[in-house]
Amino acid sequence: MNNINWKNVLQKTVIYLIVGFGAVLMLLPFVWMVSSSLQTPHQVNLRPPIWIPIPPQWLNFHRILDYAPYFPRYFVNNIIVAFVGTFLEVTTAVLAAFAFSRLRFWGRDVVFYILLATMMVPGEIMLIPNFLTIVNLGWLDTFRALIVPWSASVLSIFLLRQFFLAIPDQLSYAAKVDGCRNFRFLWSIMVPLARPALVTISLLSVISGWNAFLWPLIVTNSHSMRTLPLGLALFRGEAGTFFELLMAASVVVVLPMVILFIIMQKHIVAGVSRSGLKG
Repeated sequence: MNNINWKNVLQKTVIYLIVGFGAVLMLLPFVWMVSSSLQTPHQVNLRPPIWIPIPPQWLNFHRILDYAPYFPRYFVNNIIVAFVGTFLEVTTAVLAAFAFSRLRFWGRDVVFYILLATMMVPGEIMLIPNFLTIVNLGWLDTFRALIVPWSASVLSIFLLRQFFLAIPDQLSYAAKVDGCRNFRFLWSIMVPLARPALVTISLLSVISGWNAFLWPLIVTNSHSMRTLPLGLALFRGEAGTFFELLMAASVVVVLPMVILFIIMQKHIVAGVSRSGLKG
């Protein structure tokens, strides 16, 4: 018994050490970013680096506006793109997932498998066709160009469909007996039960829209339509890169999503595990 206990303790210790080492490696860039954002231009270029700046230069966060006066506008654009895009993505995912899980129509499974197959196509391949479509529609440098192409997600549809399939069919039969139509059944029964999955796909969509860089870079031309990830490039000039200001701006960009993820991480784990996406 003692040998078995010691063996279990040793195994858990090794696992914790490996996981802890991985966590430190993941957190190290974020810690360095926060530390650099509070340093002077001289301190940020020192080697070895300074991890605890004394005194901290909180004025760097105010100086962001001196070098990037459009930064508040970028922040507003990010909020609009991330949250409006998330609302549209969740709406399309709910309707599509309900159709693929509850409605009976010819070719349903074939269409769903074709949608899943599109997940294997790299997104970069679709950049040129999507861009040409945006140009032909006259949407270039507008919110429609930033939001509409990403208003549907196959991954969100898949996650929500798997969750809907786990809901007993008896609920649907009972609702039909009571005269409940499909849309009311979806809105009154399916959506409340699928709250963990909805929270998961919503958070993943918000984080994806918030951090998007390549697509906004392609479809926007003016400062009034730029987003925060693009605004970080303003801190690189002909005289060099203002690393302390770049890191301060990076903290502003990253911190909202970090806080959101920490608050909602339990819902993300619950939604992913209950939707059948494991491993």
